[in-house]
Amino acid sequence: MTTPPLRTERSGPQTASVMTDLPFKPQLVKAVFRDVTSLHVSRPAAWVAASVTRTVLTEIIDAARGAAAEEARKRLMPRDLVSAIDRNVEVEVGSAWYLHSPTFHGLMGELRNADGALVSLRERRGRCTPSGVAGAHRFEAGVRRLLGSRGVRAVPAMVRDLDGIASVFLTALARDAAKVVRERGVKRFGTVTRVVPGEPTPAPLLKNPLLALSTRRGDGRTVGGDDVLAAVTMQLFGDLSQRAITEAAAMTRNAPAN
Repeated sequence: MTTPPLRTERSGPQTASVMTDLPFKPQLVKAVFRDVTSLHVSRPAAWVAASVTRTVLTEIIDAARGAAAEEARKRLMPRDLVSAIDRNVEVEVGSAWYLHSPTFHGLMGELRNADGALVSLRERRGRCTPSGVAGAHRFEAGVRRLLGSRGVRAVPAMVRDLDGIASVFLTALARDAAKVVRERGVKRFGTVTRVVPGEPTPAPLLKNPLLALSTRRGDGRTVGGDDVLAAVTMQLFGDLSQRAITEAAAMTRNAPAN
């Protein structure tokens, strides 16, 4: 699949409608990018990042909603989040948040150093709080909007976890997009393909230049939409990666120019 190029027309009625549909506004996205890079962030890049984050959170919420429905509940709880991740490894994103959330403390397992001594949770977290964790509160309004659009509510602890996952994921996406700009292309990443025993190995999901050792176009001072799409291939895999790229490309076809 060749990723459709991002158009750069000025805004119009369709653009306004698209922006209304985004729970995570481009202004918030740019604020996250400023936490990790001094590079300029184009409007198409902000739109792509906002769309991808929405896709990821929607997938997590829908999976959690399925887990809650099995108990005849409409209000999501943290254990629904754990169930969602257990059922679909593709939605295990924003893992840096797991060390800072009570939801995951009992699930992290033991970690020992080279001497065999148990590494405490405080040591595993490190001295500094990652910017994505520190800025998670900024995502609450968008998370609540997204929950409402999916027809569910969530207890405060679940909202907190969704805030954190969204923030940490977007921070990592911004960092990788900046890396693509600095390195003039996608230099390193891996792919994961799920194989069902007894069935032929599926063809690669994405056949586009972003997955090759490529040379990017554009200047070295601006993060563009294609740079964020390249970062998606470094952060996500499988059907979720494909869906995020497809939805982002569709979302930004009429995005305003920089």
